[in-house]
Amino acid sequence: MHEITLCERTLETIEHYAKANQAQQITDVWIEVGAFSCVEPAAMDFCFELVCRGTLAEGSQLHLSTQSASCYCQKCQQPIELLSSKVKICPICGSHDLNINADDGVEIQRIEII
Repeated sequence: MHEITLCERTLETIEHYAKANQAQQITDVWIEVGAFSCVEPAAMDFCFELVCRGTLAEGSQLHLSTQSASCYCQKCQQPIELLSSKVKICPICGSHDLNINADDGVEIQRIEII
């Protein structure tokens, strides 16, 4: 379960920012999860709440969005969207010749502090 480590690193980053801006509390955190990050949203929610206990982010709301795996098939010249990072085949023509535009990381998009 790498979600706990991701949440710990996220907390370090957002607390650093909050303290630098003299915040009393972190109320909301927006995170974008890459399509190929292998992050389980339910596990991320659980771990985030767990690591935030006793911190400036305790009780904060986590807003997760998942990036889609948009691709372009070189063979049939069509834009497509992959449903899984494990199946990298064009659903139209079956080609493996894809230009994939997807990330495997996790990015903090925004935090709200008071």
